[in-house]
Amino acid sequence: MNKHIAILIAAASFAAAAPAMAEVVVVVSSKAAESSMTKEQVAQFFLGKSSSMTPIDQADSSAIRAEFYKKVADKDAAQAKALWSKLVFTGKATMPKEVADSAAVKAAVAANPKAIGYIDKGAVDGSVKVVYTAQ
Repeated sequence: MNKHIAILIAAASFAAAAPAMAEVVVVVSSKAAESSMTKEQVAQFFLGKSSSMTPIDQADSSAIRAEFYKKVADKDAAQAKALWSKLVFTGKATMPKEVADSAAVKAAVAANPKAIGYIDKGAVDGSVKVVYTAQ
């Protein structure tokens, strides 16, 4: 019996130590016309290939940013940043606005019907609507 308890405690400790991957969702203002998007459409905004919506990025060092770019753009965050730097340098685009966290993204997106951002699914409320879930 004690052996089983020790195994359960060890398993629980390991699960607690493992980083929890957030479920990343792409959101727009609840007032925006868009109701859903494809992975490719979302990637267009966050890779500077379309300017019809304004992308809002999370902090450069955040885990959710790395996960978003990996799942949506098939790039790591450094590759995406290098792409944006090239676009800015050539005058073709301006860097996405960078904010601290999901709450700040949600506030920026809710205030601008032309903004698009990504947040942890748990942060979604009535001020924004989910148009894509990163997988």
